[in-house]
Amino acid sequence: QVQLVESGGGSVQAGGSLRLSCAVSGYTYISYCMGWFRQAPGKEREGVAAVDINGSPSYADSVKGRFTISKDNSKHILYLQMNSLKPEDTAMYYCAADQDYGLGLFPREYNYWGQGTQVTVTV
Repeated sequence: QVQLVESGGGSVQAGGSLRLSCAVSGYTYISYCMGWFRQAPGKEREGVAAVDINGSPSYADSVKGRFTISKDNSKHILYLQMNSLKPEDTAMYYCAADQDYGLGLFPREYNYWGQGTQVTVTV
């Protein structure tokens, strides 16, 4: 059974940083693509960053240059380093995975999801 558990969310002032973690278990970690998604109240879930099974990243335009996605294959953890945070980054952040080469930033393509971690950026 695939399990994804996010952590690292919190409240931070604009311009600050947070690092989200997603601990994964239940599958052959290196054979899955993964991604970070977010959903703000009243809005659709959107892709933030993703990696294919080779670790090649892709980013939403809104976070390019500020967020970095990375995988630690030895620890089975996916990270999202978020710098220069803005109030519009406020959302529930989710980790997702699926057994595919790469599914990019399209949330409907992923079958496995964590429970989410809240990120709040204040002015």
